[in-house]
Amino acid sequence: MSQKTVRLTMAQAVARFLTAQKTVIDGETLPIFGGVWAIFGHGNVAGLGEALHGVKDELPTYRGQNEQGMAHAAIAYAKASARRRFMACTTSIGPGALNMVTAAALAHVNRIPVLLLPGDVFANRLPDPVLQQVEDFGDGTVSANDCFRPVSRYYDRITRPEQIIPALRRAMQVLTDPAECGPVTLSLCQDVQAEAYDYPESFFAEKVWTPRRIMPDAEEFAVAAAALRTAKKPVIIAGGGVLYSEASESLAAFAEAHGIPVMETQAGKSALPHIHALNMGSVGVTGTSASNMLAEEADLVLAVGSRLQDFTTGSWALFQNENLRLVGLNVQPFDAHKHNALPLVADARAGLEALDAALMGWQVDSAWTDKALKAKEDWLKDADAARAASNVELPSDAQVIGAVQRGRARATLVCASGGLPGELHKLWRADGPGSYHLDYGFSTMGYEIAGGLGVALARPEDDVVVMVGDGSYLMMNSEIVSAAMLGIRLTIVLLDNSGFGCINRLQMATGGANFNNLFRDTKHVTLPNVDFAAHAAAMGASARKVASLSELEAGLRETEGRSGVTVFVIDTDPLITTEAGGHWWDVAVPEVSERPQVNAAREAYVKALRAQRAG
Repeated sequence: MSQKTVRLTMAQAVARFLTAQKTVIDGETLPIFGGVWAIFGHGNVAGLGEALHGVKDELPTYRGQNEQGMAHAAIAYAKASARRRFMACTTSIGPGALNMVTAAALAHVNRIPVLLLPGDVFANRLPDPVLQQVEDFGDGTVSANDCFRPVSRYYDRITRPEQIIPALRRAMQVLTDPAECGPVTLSLCQDVQAEAYDYPESFFAEKVWTPRRIMPDAEEFAVAAAALRTAKKPVIIAGGGVLYSEASESLAAFAEAHGIPVMETQAGKSALPHIHALNMGSVGVTGTSASNMLAEEADLVLAVGSRLQDFTTGSWALFQNENLRLVGLNVQPFDAHKHNALPLVADARAGLEALDAALMGWQVDSAWTDKALKAKEDWLKDADAARAASNVELPSDAQVIGAVQRGRARATLVCASGGLPGELHKLWRADGPGSYHLDYGFSTMGYEIAGGLGVALARPEDDVVVMVGDGSYLMMNSEIVSAAMLGIRLTIVLLDNSGFGCINRLQMATGGANFNNLFRDTKHVTLPNVDFAAHAAAMGASARKVASLSELEAGLRETEGRSGVTVFVIDTDPLITTEAGGHWWDVAVPEVSERPQVNAAREAYVKALRAQRAG
């Protein structure tokens, strides 16, 4: 039986296949790929570049300014779409490809789907070594793109045009699978991109991908439900899986029905609105006093869609109840089993709804719920004080957060690494699912502006506000150009504390001398005086420096709804953080030092280690 075929280059086959992949959201069938980010070079311009031109009306191609930045934008797009839609990124070989490796690791850690299509060397090897080729003296099969292997959920090097058939199908399985989800890298050899093959027409048939909801195993479920029913002081830790499962309503219903307080990870923040009575806010190293007090006492932790990283668990020193049991409700068995948990491998929404039905009529003792409500009330007083308006010359990050939220009450907030995420985790008041968007899994400096661009593409109706420090801005700011080119509505608040303030504070806390973090403590001839407003304006933004919190607030109100990129720059104090809340974090202190400050910090560190739970 003969198959109907169509003769295409491998690159044309990739482009056509991507256009045929669909999903359904709110009853509407949509392309699952929101577009392709591309920076072309000799390794992809003639092959994939020409192929993308042929489908540009069905699959938009966006020009990035930096390969890492454009991949960050693609990742943010997928996260803001609750992993229901995603993007692809293509680069040339060599430095262009390797610039994406950091972004691949970010997506890998955070379980975010993105399709990476770096160009590669010639499969036939005849012109070797080509421009930008990395040569291994002992292995002729190695290329720079092998660096993607440990940070990809699925990796393949395409050395023949027909190999793209199983590779793309496997890629889609990974990108849409709730448990395996993460970055896929298909390394496309430069010559093979241009080679033709008679592809079966069926390969390009429209395919609709819908989320797979994993139901609980009966035995695991029975054990988890029994553990919950006998708990006296249970808490729920809501992770990013709650948002990806679109389980916010189910979480709220479960917590309310059974009187269980909820605390949120960085990835899970906004799973419940801030105003929900049982939302205790952030947990762990950057947690609220309410969450952390309850976590210390809890005899059962129901971790929903969380990978339980050290900031969430206080490096596993947060939970002090010796009878603690942990239930891991997660689509990924790797996460569900962590730290000897009772595993409940299931979709977050399906698992919560099944538990709710099984526990019908059961409610925790009201004294535990009342204690949680009182703890939240006390925390909010501390938070209000930290966020309050002030005429101080150099405001704290917390005070700027308060000003931003008063100026843009319903903003979707984007941030990443440094000190700001800790303050935001405690103090930002999220009002709806997905309105708080951080990378703190990989804590990647430079994600913020590119991430804001991706969120704005995914959620064009949202008022997207990026908060970024000067250190992270200097690492990567070029996607301001991309946002301006595309007419994206984006507000950026840049907090200038003249260096890496977060790490400087950590350095001080571990007994270190102020060294090489703030500009004033670096080896220098002249201290830098960067005009960030002028720099942002030169890239197409409407930018200005504000002299006070009140001026920032007024500026944010004045520019609400304005098209294009708007940037506000404000000087801040590098040393002040919110004292209320928080928890110890395991950062190893030198065992031997000539400096008494380090020795004192080591003594405190050894004492703190005694609270850490092993295994």
